Amino acid sequence: MSERPRLPRTDVLLHIVARGRIGRSPEADLVDRYLKRISWPTRVSELPDVGGREPAVTGQVRRVLLDEKGEVLGSAAFAERLGRWRDDGVREARFLLGAADGFDDAARGEADLLLSFGRATWPHLLARAMLAEQLFRATSILAGHPYHREG
Repeated sequence: MSERPRLPRTDVLLHIVARGRIGRSPEADLVDRYLKRISWPTRVSELPDVGGREPAVTGQVRRVLLDEKGEVLGSAAFAERLGRWRDDGVREARFLLGAADGFDDAARGEADLLLSFGRATWPHLLARAMLAEQLFRATSILAGHPYHREG
């Protein structure tokens, strides 16, 4: 059995698509602080709480819904997943944060990954900051940077 050829490594666009506006807030400062530290390309798209359209999907994209029913991944496992997508030629990892009522079953069914930050309920703005930090941590792990200390 031959191994399938791998595409050249290119960094994945880390795209946060969030319902609601973060405005000027301590959480916005945290999101900006972590996103600026990520060496991979990043983008944030904000949608109104109701309505609005998710940006068009082009190319190979993985959709990740932040959802209370999702998998609870440790930082190293999350980094490994991003690294595998990168190595498989995925162009964009799109992280969706829903409105207060979250996502319906249809949206969950279309996702490539349901991701949870634990069984506690987190404020929307804090979840966005936590996601930005985990994206920075994951890319740091993949780069061999000592930011992440496990054990």
